[in-house]
Amino acid sequence: MGSATAPSAQHGFTLIEVLVAVLIFGLIATTVSEVASNYIGSFERVRDKTRASWIAQNRMAELHLAENYPSVSEKTDELTFGNTDWEIDQVVSATQEPRIRRIELTVYRLTSGDRRQELTLTGFVGDF
Repeated sequence: MGSATAPSAQHGFTLIEVLVAVLIFGLIATTVSEVASNYIGSFERVRDKTRASWIAQNRMAELHLAENYPSVSEKTDELTFGNTDWEIDQVVSATQEPRIRRIELTVYRLTSGDRRQELTLTGFVGDF
C-alpha cells in the first residue's frame, strides 16, 4: 500500500521577502552614509572658518601692536597653520581721518593650487 506523505511545512524567507529586506537595508545605509558625509563636511567648514578667524585676528593684533604706523599698501603672505597652507591678503587704505588706517584682511585656504576664501576681517588702526 502506498503511504501518503504529508506536505512538509516550509521554513525560512521567500525570495521576495529577502529582496525587500535588502532594499530596505540599502536605503537605510545610503541615508546614514549621506548624513555622516554632511556632518563631516560641516565639521571641516567650521574648522576652516575658525582657523581663518584666528589667522586674521593674529595679524590684526600684530598690526595694532606694531611700533610703526602702517602705510597705505597691499600685500599677500602665505603661511602654514594647523597643517594647512593659507594665504592672507592685507589691504591698508587711508580714511577721511589722516591718523586712522582701514585694514582689510582676507584669508584663503590653499588646496592643490586652488584657493578658497574663508574669511574677511576689517579693522582700524590709529596713530595716537
